[in-house]
Parts: sequence; C-alpha cells; structure tokens
Amino acid sequence: MTRRNKNSAIILMHCPDAKGIVAQVTAFINDNNGNIITLDEHVDRLDKTFYMRIEWELDGFQIPKEKIADFFSTLIAARYNMSWKIYFSEPKPRMAIFVSKLSHCLYDILSRVHSGEWDVEIPLIIGNHRDLEPVAKQFGIPFHFFEINEQNKAEQEKKELELLKKNNVTFVVLARYMQIISENFINHYPNEIINIHHSFLPAFPGAKPYHSAYQRGVKIIGATSHYVTSELDAGPIIDQGIVRVSHRDSIDRLIMKGKDVEKLVLSGAILLHIHRRILVYNNRTVVFN
Repeated sequence: MTRRNKNSAIILMHCPDAKGIVAQVTAFINDNNGNIITLDEHVDRLDKTFYMRIEWELDGFQIPKEKIADFFSTLIAARYNMSWKIYFSEPKPRMAIFVSKLSHCLYDILSRVHSGEWDVEIPLIIGNHRDLEPVAKQFGIPFHFFEINEQNKAEQEKKELELLKKNNVTFVVLARYMQIISENFINHYPNEIINIHHSFLPAFPGAKPYHSAYQRGVKIIGATSHYVTSELDAGPIIDQGIVRVSHRDSIDRLIMKGKDVEKLVLSGAILLHIHRRILVYNNRTVVFN
C-alpha cells in the first residue's frame, strides 16, 4: 500500500445490489473531468449488498470540493438508496494515541510516523498513567495525563473530549490503553477509535493472559484490531494476526511474540484507516486491501 494520494477524494458506499451502479458512479466522475485512481467493489451474494470504494484526483475536477457531496447525493446515492461517506486526502488525518503503561505499540506507531511511513499527524498523547510521558517527550509530542477512577470517569472523559476537539483530532488509537471507554465517549467518534487486544479473549481474560495461555499449552497466539463499540472487545474487526508457539517457548518468549503480533496488527489497522479502506456494515468490516 503506497502513501496517500495528494488532492484526491474517496467515497465508501454500500447499498442493495443493482445493475449499473459501477457505470453510474464512474460516469459521474469521468463526466466531471475526474481521473479515477483506484476502484474496488464487492457483492455479498447472501444478503445482496453491493460495496465499493472509489478514489479519484481532484485536480481539474469540475465540481467544487465543498459541493461534491451534494451532487453525489442527488445524482447517485438517492437513486440507489446508498449509505456512503466521502473523504478527502487533505488535510491530513489527525490521530490521538491513548496509552497506559505498555510501550511496545506506542513506540511502533511513533517510529512509523517519525520515519515518514505514514502520512498522518499526532497532535497529542493521552495517558491514564505517567509511565510513557518520557516517550512522548522523546518524540516531541504533548502528553496529557488524566487519572481516571469510578468517581471521576465522566468528568475526565469530558475533559479528554474537549482536548480532542480543540486539537481537531479525527481518530483515536488505543495503544494498549487499559481503561474501558464509556459509550458517551465512543459516540463522539463512531468507527474512529481503534483498539488492539490479544486474541486469547475471552478464553484468557485478565491481567496476565499469556501466563494463562502458557499453563494451557497453547499452540497459536494472536492479536485482533477492531473499532471500539459499547460492547467490550466486540466491535467490527479490522485485522488479525497469529504466530505459532510450542512447548519450547517460555512465558517471556510467549509475551515477546505476542507483543510483536500486536504491533503488526495494530499498525496494519491504522494504515487501512488512514487510507480509508475500511467500510463498516452491520458490525462487520469490508476491507479493500
């Protein structure tokens, strides 16, 4: 997957399957002097639903950027009873990172951004512990500490939301953030909060899942990235990964392998989100790789 295209528009859509959808959408772009960069579509034969992602260059496009949604809604979407969203390559997505004490996912994210691998901005990092504040300072990113307990949770989340809005944050990544987010918070960023967890859930819940897995002699460990919903760890799955283990692996080795797969699966989900390649439908995802 290459870097995000400059000055382009992306539409993600789904609707009841019907003849001519691709022809009508591409004609809408071509007739207005747009150059299509990528097009990917899928039909779910079981429930007869059509899915599509299309991206085109805006240079020379005859419809003003701020009017594209109105034209598309009237000329195409209404005709096919579409659910759809439009995204633009500029401005860059702005990602807030939430952390607790574990650093492996945070370091992986920051290194990818710092190296220029991802075309995204990180205006701030929020932690419910101060352990990773030195990491944020190392990369020159403001760190905000919010101690959260049952008594102050609503008040602290309100302050966090105000901070996110002030900094124009477009999506949130929970980089092993060990705190349950309230439904009210989630409703401010629907399908814009990405979480990562080990795939032992729910078989090995708790603070030491790898220890429990070791005791059971598991042969595969893995990780799952998903969008956050009000139902804990049950949001639409974006990506998953696994690695094989054996009796030769110690608990420390199991944890190391688990951290590696967590980093890869979380970074893969973030990249897909940045490129707007994920379409959410009925708590499932269609991922246009």
